[in-house]
Amino acid sequence: MTIHKIVALIHGTILSGKPGEEDVVEYCFASDLMSDVLTVCRCDFMLITGLANLQSIRTAEMSDLKYILLVRGKTPSQEMIDLAEESGMVLIVSPYSMFKASGILYQAGMKGVF
Repeated sequence: MTIHKIVALIHGTILSGKPGEEDVVEYCFASDLMSDVLTVCRCDFMLITGLANLQSIRTAEMSDLKYILLVRGKTPSQEMIDLAEESGMVLIVSPYSMFKASGILYQAGMKGVF
């Protein structure tokens, strides 16, 4: 699924990165516990989280992730947006809850990592 389709489905806004049509994601993982994210043995997924701080960007860096979706209408700091941009990450925000965003994406064909 393209990033632009994901953004449309979850009524999101892209805050960093400039995804093109080649930016495609098949898998997601939803968690607010960054220690759980570090246990995932793949790097081709989008992280869905409500943790709007630098720790989520740092965790994504360690996991070689390129896409982060912040849910629950969280507003990241400019420092977080800048770090995502510097790291080459696409940072998206959505007003939906983690449950609703995950459900919408699952229904549209997104796969879970487990």
